[in-house]
Amino acid sequence: MILGVLGGSLLCLVLALFFWLPSRTLVHDLRADGVTVVATVIGVDDQPRYVRVRFAQGPRSSAEEELWDYAGMLPDVHSGDSLTVTYDPDDPSHVLPRIWVIDPPTNLPAYAAFTLAALFLAGALVGAVRRRLLLTHSPPPEPA
Repeated sequence: MILGVLGGSLLCLVLALFFWLPSRTLVHDLRADGVTVVATVIGVDDQPRYVRVRFAQGPRSSAEEELWDYAGMLPDVHSGDSLTVTYDPDDPSHVLPRIWVIDPPTNLPAYAAFTLAALFLAGALVGAVRRRLLLTHSPPPEPA
């Protein structure tokens, strides 16, 4: 049982890294090499599952791209809105709102998975210590 709880902790840790690393890597790359331009929102679905923008200035003016989601989130915008975005010149499909590059939103899925990993790890440690105490302080078995 202790190994199962420890395995749950490792699974939650891997899940947290799955949510955290791609978003942080994208933000880091855009901070280092990104190009900031003004864009116009040309399409948003009702969920939103995608936000499509058209660059209004810069070397890729009139090009259209979909915003990259950050931790499964997209900005709350409407068609026709103006938005300052940062994109990677080597891969223009990597586009985030400029404000998210400067100050990324809270990555709740990653934080929740890290919290669960810590709780499972604490449970495994408590279980291991309790088992050790029970085995060392139990009376010796009676001879048969």
